[in-house]
Amino acid sequence: MNTTSARAATFHGLHDHRSRPLVLVNVWDAASARLVEDAGATAIATTSAGVAWSLGRPDGNSLTRAEAMDAVARIAASVSVSVPVTVDIESGYADDADGVARTVDAVLEAGAVGINIEDGRVHPDALADRIGAAWRAAERAGVPLFVNARTDVHLAGLVDPERLLAETLERARRYRGAGADGVFVPGVRDVGTIRALVESIDGPVNVMAGPGSPTVAELAGIGVARISLGSAVAQAAYAVARQATAELLTTGTYDSLAAGVDYADLNALF
Repeated sequence: MNTTSARAATFHGLHDHRSRPLVLVNVWDAASARLVEDAGATAIATTSAGVAWSLGRPDGNSLTRAEAMDAVARIAASVSVSVPVTVDIESGYADDADGVARTVDAVLEAGAVGINIEDGRVHPDALADRIGAAWRAAERAGVPLFVNARTDVHLAGLVDPERLLAETLERARRYRGAGADGVFVPGVRDVGTIRALVESIDGPVNVMAGPGSPTVAELAGIGVARISLGSAVAQAAYAVARQATAELLTTGTYDSLAAGVDYADLNALF
């Protein structure tokens, strides 16, 4: 088994421990990836928003495939070979399923072994086609890529409130049938709804957590397999930059910088 395949197998295995969910702090560059690894993470996930912002672009499919994969390659190269990397590829950096297959080729070439791919406001049949193309591309490469299908039904309020759960479950069934290994449902914080998702979806369920969400222990207790933070850590980092600037320009003090990572410690990560 080559290194990429071994990383992919490791990443699949991290989803098998329902009593101990896979927790992912989403990164956007090599430094954030190394800090997350150094803190003890068993896997690395990217945030498409954070990557886009770091390149001076808005989130929302504004990056080209090449721009996104350049960032992924730097992130994957910065962490240990034993730490798998999964990539948020938004809707696939492509206009159709064939293009998504080429994106998966680029993901694997960059050293990542998992993807998130989302439906957003496109028809679920379109995402099912893209998932199938991603799966076939990974199969041709001989790598068990972990395909995490994200549905934005709850996050974007794509249907009437009384239909949110049923629509999410129908899309999850369709995406799993197309070859998705797991299902990502951002925008859900209610324990009852999360429990219904876990009980009804045949496969690992990923939720996005943050302030106001159930704790990791609570999510583990209802069977969530994967917990991620999305763009929240990047937002928090940029909040420090804004706060430090405001402090410097107003009071002329430096308290906002007191909790910074030690220079020598950060430099030693590379």
